[in-house]
Amino acid sequence: MSKRDYYEVLGVPKNAGDEDIKKAYRKYAMKHHPDRNQGDTAKKSEEKFKECKEAYEMLSDPQKRAAYDQFGHAGVDPNLGGRHGADGMAGGFAEAFGDIFGDIFGGVGGARRGGGGQQVYRGSDLSYAMEITLEEAANGKETQIRIPSYETCETCSGSGAKPATSQKVCTTCNGAGTVHMRQGFFSIQQTCPHCHGTGKIIPEPCPTCGGQGRIKRNKTLEVKIPGGINEGMRIRSSGNGEPGPNGGPPGDLYIEIRIKPHEIFERDGDDLHCTVPVGLTSAALGSTIEVPTLGGKAEIELPEGTQHGKTFRLRGKGIKGVRSSYPGDLYCHVSVETPIKLTEHQRKLLKELDESFRKSGDRHSPTSKSWSDRVKDLFKV
Repeated sequence: MSKRDYYEVLGVPKNAGDEDIKKAYRKYAMKHHPDRNQGDTAKKSEEKFKECKEAYEMLSDPQKRAAYDQFGHAGVDPNLGGRHGADGMAGGFAEAFGDIFGDIFGGVGGARRGGGGQQVYRGSDLSYAMEITLEEAANGKETQIRIPSYETCETCSGSGAKPATSQKVCTTCNGAGTVHMRQGFFSIQQTCPHCHGTGKIIPEPCPTCGGQGRIKRNKTLEVKIPGGINEGMRIRSSGNGEPGPNGGPPGDLYIEIRIKPHEIFERDGDDLHCTVPVGLTSAALGSTIEVPTLGGKAEIELPEGTQHGKTFRLRGKGIKGVRSSYPGDLYCHVSVETPIKLTEHQRKLLKELDESFRKSGDRHSPTSKSWSDRVKDLFKV
């Protein structure tokens, strides 16, 4: 039996955002969770739950989603993250619901057991805003950033306890890291409020690290910005987020791109736009003008009688996007400039020219006749 389209499973369009995908997954997961469906419908609900859980795991991961969008089911390995059992249902379900169902349904939340019974959690993700120029966005660049990192405390060797002392087993949870409470028909498992899930307490914390067992430092990270990246895009650096509590896996670092405003160009997707000032005589008589591009200079042939606002398109002079096969275009918008600070001689020449235009009627003005007719129609009685 062929698999259904992941977007169809969650009932979202292919351009749906991360938040829309998460909301759709919550809705279907709540409806089909095995603990909420018993009897004759249990098996069918469990299959639907697994299906929507697998769809969420694929579409909530940017890399997996990109591969799926390009190649369909063949682009993603169904065995990665698709463990259809108790553990499989826990993965994506925990990401969307946090600790709510982890407490109710017995450990489906974001925590898992570590050594010695303590709960370990994935570290938080970090966000880093990087500002680059338009040229750097178009061509790509390699740079370095400094991000917070953690090192093992040398004073306590990572134990968090003051030298010559040691950690003690938590007497509240007896080292399990969790305590059980009953609420009605449910037996709820919660993180131990005394040891916070570690299963141990530190009577005398290390004075250097304050009982954390690690010291915050800064480290330098090499970052490669791909050519064609656009405003708001994010680059993920796996494992460079905050470390997970109790030895859990670290989170990820997301580098969000901000592009500085450019003095000449405005970007629209893969296309570029610029305004080109042109003198009155050059526009009227026609001429060859130079225009800037990101790769150098180009020439435009202005025909005789070029009007203000005329747009010229230079193919392939835009930006080649990250996922594009061809570069965009450069659109040059003509801005005809009216001369200022005229000399008496120049004024005289312009007046003579204006008088000549008036004697010739409307044939020198491509729009004045139609505009005059519209004005007359407006004031007709």
